[in-house]
Amino acid sequence: MTDPAAPSSPPPPSAPPTPPVPLAALLAREDLGLRQIAGPDARTVGTAVQWVHTSEMPDPYPYLLGGELLLTAGVHITDPAGAGGYLDDYVARIVAAGGAALGFGVAPVHDTVPRALVEACDHYGLPLVEVPPRTTFSGVARAVWRLMAEARHAELRRVTEAQQGLATAAARTDPIPAVLRQLAARIGGLTVLYGPDGTELQTAGQARDAARHALRELTGVVRRGTPAAPASAADTAGATHLAAYALGGGRGFALGVATDRREPGDHTIAGAAVVLLSLLTGEHQSASEAARSAALVRLLLGASPTDIGPLLGSDLWTVVHARGEHTPLAASALAAALGSGLVDPHSDDVVRLLVPADREITPTDGWTLGVAAPAPPGDLAAADTRAARALRRAEATRQPLVRHHENGLAALVSPEEATAHARVLLAPLDDNGPLTETLRTWLSLHGSWDRTAVALGVHRNTVRQRIARCANLLGSDVDDPDVRMELWFALNRTP
Repeated sequence: MTDPAAPSSPPPPSAPPTPPVPLAALLAREDLGLRQIAGPDARTVGTAVQWVHTSEMPDPYPYLLGGELLLTAGVHITDPAGAGGYLDDYVARIVAAGGAALGFGVAPVHDTVPRALVEACDHYGLPLVEVPPRTTFSGVARAVWRLMAEARHAELRRVTEAQQGLATAAARTDPIPAVLRQLAARIGGLTVLYGPDGTELQTAGQARDAARHALRELTGVVRRGTPAAPASAADTAGATHLAAYALGGGRGFALGVATDRREPGDHTIAGAAVVLLSLLTGEHQSASEAARSAALVRLLLGASPTDIGPLLGSDLWTVVHARGEHTPLAASALAAALGSGLVDPHSDDVVRLLVPADREITPTDGWTLGVAAPAPPGDLAAADTRAARALRRAEATRQPLVRHHENGLAALVSPEEATAHARVLLAPLDDNGPLTETLRTWLSLHGSWDRTAVALGVHRNTVRQRIARCANLLGSDVDDPDVRMELWFALNRTP
């Protein structure tokens, strides 16, 4: 007799796409006439079948994945009376491979189940099922797949009803406690919302104290303390199953779940609760967000930008104009990528953002960015204009990102003197917006008629006419490099 421990245990089988079927449910099918004749009672131990496999191999071990109901007609048993040692090895190999149960077909090879096979199954604790002559193996397999389909349908119905219940709870006046209560009722356990510091903010359901403590420790793994923190984690505390989920938004909230048993679909139901709680906890403002709200209120009530600067949490801000997928969701995703919560997605077809000056702004897929130089709160209006110009230049030159930079010589002239000089030089244009913007764009693109037309969205002949009009009003030769340099300097000193 070979040592059943000799073969190395196979790796755990991958979970099938459908829930396993209780062997007891298969035995209860009167149309099959199956009868358990050996091994632990399937109704008591809860034996589950994940799939069906038919084999007449003397050693089925290499062909089993684990969890099978192995069906055989005993073709490989040539001498039932003297096959005790062989059948003992045979059953030991099935158990070592992780087989769930053995089904033996009576007739046409054997009239009865060999007694040695019954004894071996009792010895190794493998459920042995007698398959009557009228029941085909394909009929058994079909019944298993049908039971799996019914279980899958029941699971989907349970998940759907749970998701509907959670959505209804989220619409209540006390949404967070209602969602936690609904989740606890659906999965039959404890649900806890943890704050960024690990404190229990809301709870629903019951669990043992030891499990509750272990759950708090587990949520510490997923709370957003480090960029490498996982989105979810699972563990056990005694017989209690634990699961922790990080809530979106990067604020450090987490959901903890403790249940005495884990049912198919529980993870999906918890996932729906995570989405809802992420949205609900996102409404809770952090200290910095509350300060920014206060800054907005003060600004609307007449405070100057300089006065509200300290509330914004940064001395310098970078104004960014972006053009891409113009939806609130896409704009929020862009803001998250740039590290800012201050975004205006409703400015025509351009998204405008305020980004703390210490954040690095890099090209972002799907977006064209115009970036102004960092500015204090009092100069943000001028920075907004410069970001718009940078965006137009980025689009004209087909670059993903263009930054507006001050000329190096500009630092040698005081802002007051530069602005006064610009006003005198550009006075003939009489604040004509289209002429001024055309001249500025044309100079920034090195006198390119085509690229200026693209940037402004006008015909190239319109660009030529406007530049000629500017040259006439200014009395200057705009083809002269010195004139262009002076005009460029002046245009950058005006809004």
